[in-house]
Amino acid sequence: MRPARALIDLDALRHNYRLARQFHGGQAFAVVKANAYGHGALACALALRGEADGYAVAFIDEALALRAGGIAAPILLLEGVFDTAELLEAARQWLWVAVHHPAQVEMIERTSLPAPLRVWIKVNSGMNRAGFSPDAVRTIWKRLIVDGKVKDCGFMTHFARADEPDAEATAEQIRTFDAATRSLPGERSLANSGAILAWPDSHRDWARPGIMLYGADPIPGEGHGLLPVMTLASEIVAVRELAPGDPLGYGARFVAQRRTRVGLVAMGYADGYPRTAPDHVPVAVDGQIASLIGRVSMDMLTVDLTDLPEAGIGSAVELWGKQVSVNRVAQSAGTISYELLCNVKRVDFAWENGEG
Repeated sequence: MRPARALIDLDALRHNYRLARQFHGGQAFAVVKANAYGHGALACALALRGEADGYAVAFIDEALALRAGGIAAPILLLEGVFDTAELLEAARQWLWVAVHHPAQVEMIERTSLPAPLRVWIKVNSGMNRAGFSPDAVRTIWKRLIVDGKVKDCGFMTHFARADEPDAEATAEQIRTFDAATRSLPGERSLANSGAILAWPDSHRDWARPGIMLYGADPIPGEGHGLLPVMTLASEIVAVRELAPGDPLGYGARFVAQRRTRVGLVAMGYADGYPRTAPDHVPVAVDGQIASLIGRVSMDMLTVDLTDLPEAGIGSAVELWGKQVSVNRVAQSAGTISYELLCNVKRVDFAWENGEG
């Protein structure tokens, strides 16, 4: 079989969740939206069962898949619900619902629910993407609790620049949130991964660790002790030699300056490795660091084996994981680790050290 695969270390996932909780204090939603950032939502949720205080997903289909897979803990719908049928199902399934625009409030007001809701009011503290303006929060809270349909009402916000430890914008968002919710009863949730690590003033009742769960530090270089969860791996499937002056691959981006031994790897942009990765991005071959050369194509890529004479057909290749940081690959390709991890597909997945 084609050797392209993604190995998911569930022990590393548990380690990272514990670190997030330790840094933050209080409770923490394990954010498993977007198929757990490409790692397999149900497998990751099951691996954290008994440890995670709750889970967070983007929308109801993601939540229902977890419920069907045996996850009974609280699940927060970060986007809330989109229609009345979803609202009714959220109440039946004991899903916690974010509310971030007036139509969602009106939906709750006009719908007879089978059970009271747990709602989180989202405050627009300065990101200006979703949420109620600070001066509207108190009115929204009153509307939601007035008729008993909402059992508990918490408050949340989202930071635009929490991964920038010196950004005054985050401090201002915290102040704005606190002013908007002052004296209102209910739990608070402010901190995403960056804020968990860099903004202790944002630590309240619930954290929402996302990317840090998967071992990609949102503040690289800070030494937070996170462990990579995904290893994207393949093998050398062919070897050839280039003479000085020989071009390699589409567009002849790489031209050999010396006799160059080239390894062909079964991995391409259709599998999720970024096409925009430049020459000399690191890869690990049989545990030794080598580099990408030539343009990444749909199904394969090429690496420089010149300085690794023992490497050949069948040699193990790590594209990112424990030796090669996914952040490093993402930065070289002009993107972020979130995108790379979410884009992995068409490879064999294997989950190690846990259920799933």
